[in-house]
Amino acid sequence: MDHITFLVAVVIVTALAFDFTNGFHDTANAMATSIATGALKPRTAVLVSGALNIVGAFLSTEVAKTISGGIVDDTLVSPGMIFAGLVGAILWNLLTWLVGLPSSSSHALFGGLIGAVWVGAGSHGVHFDKVVEKILIPAVASPVVAGVAALIATFLAYKLTVRARKDSVTKGFRLGQIASASLVSLAHGTNDAQKTMGVITLTLISAGALGHDAGPPVWVIASAGLAIGLGTYLGGWRIIRTMGKGLTEIQSPQGFAAETASTTVILTSAHLGFALSTTQVASGSILGAGLGRKLAEVRWGIAGRMVAAWLITLPAAALVGGVSASAVKHGGNFGTVVVALAGAAVAAGIVLLSRRNPVSAHNVNDHHEVALRAEPPARVGAAA
Repeated sequence: MDHITFLVAVVIVTALAFDFTNGFHDTANAMATSIATGALKPRTAVLVSGALNIVGAFLSTEVAKTISGGIVDDTLVSPGMIFAGLVGAILWNLLTWLVGLPSSSSHALFGGLIGAVWVGAGSHGVHFDKVVEKILIPAVASPVVAGVAALIATFLAYKLTVRARKDSVTKGFRLGQIASASLVSLAHGTNDAQKTMGVITLTLISAGALGHDAGPPVWVIASAGLAIGLGTYLGGWRIIRTMGKGLTEIQSPQGFAAETASTTVILTSAHLGFALSTTQVASGSILGAGLGRKLAEVRWGIAGRMVAAWLITLPAAALVGGVSASAVKHGGNFGTVVVALAGAAVAAGIVLLSRRNPVSAHNVNDHHEVALRAEPPARVGAAA
């Protein structure tokens, strides 16, 4: 325990705070389609998802090892760099949550770490070959693979049930969605909770509390699982609305197809140690499911905004992480305090701004757009 300094403790707490934002930011990945089709009630959906995220955290540690010893040189990383990277990731998560945009929490984390280590230790501190192999290639391939799989599955689902009664088909696929959405939640915990495990493990390695190439201890696995599970339970309703109602109008066969495709891609990647974005996988699956149903409407404007967010997430988080790392590097403890206070102030401002137009379990299916400012109410007696 002598290695657990105050700064290391702050970094661990900050990492768990990121894990919490990852949970509510990514609840939509598992449950948006089930909530949109009525397969699960909103509160039931987030409870199931939160519990299964915790279970999933214990199933594998391959992705955690990719984070702790893959994309950056753990011999050059300091706890201050990791703290700076986490600040960039958290702020990007909150900003995209505010506008209901399903960007990648994973890429926010990777970007924050890469920017912070680059500034703090130099470009040689980042393993760019591993970044390309384990992050960038999966980022391009995974949503395409998931989308094609969901498109084919949706087409087959409607083809095979064309002569069946519509209400029977809807009921059957809604029951199937309970299982498929649960599997996505399990897969999400297996993939995303590991990223925070990897960050905490990297911090402990940099502080000398663990040996190089060490895996995450049990207490790290448990705390990361609990943090992401709690965040998932609180529900990222703003992003659930965008994914459930924004991209396309989802019916139960499409929801089942999208969730099954997402589960397959995420679990396969977790087994191989690819730290992919579950948000991109789920979004690709929903788009594929939308295209797979005849006459289905896909809102390409929203899809375009999402793709734009995917492209800028990593560099934007890297920029914030790099600026934060510079303040920590040159300012020492004072710089760390300044970064922490500035980050907390921006986060609090985003949360307060979100209350102008709250989205909750009660109105998550009302409309697909998330507005930031309500129109002023009409005055009594005003002219029509």
